[in-house]
Amino acid sequence: MRNAPTILHLDMDAFYASVEQASKPSLRGKAVIVGGLGPRGVVATASYEARVFGVHSAMPMAQARRLAPNAAYLVPRFGIYRDTSEQVMALLRELSPLVEPLSLDEAFVDLEAGGTAWDEESARLVGARLRADIRAVTGLAGSVGLAASKMLAKIASEQAKPDGLVVIEPGTERALLGPMSVRTLPGVGPATGDHLRRAGIHTVDEIAEAGEDELVRLLGKAHGHALYAMALAHDDRPVVAEREAKSVSVEDTYDVDIHDRVRVGLEVQRLADRCVRRLRGAGLSGRTIVLKVRRYDFSTLTRSETLRGPTDDPAVVREAAARLLDSVDTTGGVRLLG
Repeated sequence: MRNAPTILHLDMDAFYASVEQASKPSLRGKAVIVGGLGPRGVVATASYEARVFGVHSAMPMAQARRLAPNAAYLVPRFGIYRDTSEQVMALLRELSPLVEPLSLDEAFVDLEAGGTAWDEESARLVGARLRADIRAVTGLAGSVGLAASKMLAKIASEQAKPDGLVVIEPGTERALLGPMSVRTLPGVGPATGDHLRRAGIHTVDEIAEAGEDELVRLLGKAHGHALYAMALAHDDRPVVAEREAKSVSVEDTYDVDIHDRVRVGLEVQRLADRCVRRLRGAGLSGRTIVLKVRRYDFSTLTRSETLRGPTDDPAVVREAAARLLDSVDTTGGVRLLG
């Protein structure tokens, strides 16, 4: 980890909904919800005005309509989102050759590699100027986090939301991380979080206090080592500008096994949409769709289908994923889908 906050993490605020509000003045200041509008649709993005009512991404659209019946409900327009994303990424590439996009609305930037920042003051100036440039070019707000590592820069941008800038000064990381939930750390999803909670570990400080040996015993060698290092604020992962993606995947592990076949279908549709968003964010398309199902007894099944040609159409991927699910017996419950 470097000794200056020169890793920048940008996270565009409520991106899809904000693009819609920017392109349609009548929607500004109003609750806007973007997602699938059918009976099995899910929320892709909710504007901050909609979040006041409890609406959030990945929520079933029927539930969102109950919470915010007067909101504007819109089908995603991925073409305009991709165009706006390209404008934002171009601004990032003016700062450094090392830009690592994570999705259409999120990226890491190594400012030191671009010679645009070398200490806290210069990094803060770059972050403020970037936010102003994004607003001038796109009309949108972006939250910026600056820190000495990727993990901390992402945490800083979360703290900056909405529409802010947070710098984590080197030397303050341990004090900042200590009281935070274990779920703050990369790689701690619902299943790992639950495993740690059952062991009496709820905060990052408690991970550090448990010690490396205990974490390895609980989580295995690789995961235990990595988590202990992150709890001590050690994160040496570099910003990687170009990665050749052979596959793009998403998966979720559920705290409680899902028994309802309709809910399983909804989760598969949501994962298909997330996977396509990630695919498009990387500027890719794909031909083979693979469904992964881990059942209640930990048996894992995979089913795949290869299309006639590559696609980045969410409807095509959803339909293929639904066909694949039809061939899987989910009786007894499902603990993971991907």
